[in-house]
Amino acid sequence: MTADKQHAHVLLDRIPTDQMTAAVRFLEFLLLSPVDRALATAPVEDEEIGEEEEAAVARSKEWFKHNEGIPFEQVVADLGFTMDQIRNHRLDDEPLNGEKEPAA
Repeated sequence: MTADKQHAHVLLDRIPTDQMTAAVRFLEFLLLSPVDRALATAPVEDEEIGEEEEAAVARSKEWFKHNEGIPFEQVVADLGFTMDQIRNHRLDDEPLNGEKEPAA
């Protein structure tokens, strides 16, 4: 066992019983995937929905009353990708905002 892991065990043993639930939740938080962690810490959406958005939602609901949705697999194929490419794509391997990767 590494020194850090041993130290963590010592610290856990020192946590008062009434604070153990919070400690466990914090450890679980640390184990979340980056996406799940971002979702867990994202601010609550509190922006009001405007008239234009309300109208867009109404048009969408009306459209779906008369049309079937397009399966995601079909959209992927129409764009020239395979589902394996979509499943195996990792955003964290790409530069942000279209920035070029630094030259090696």
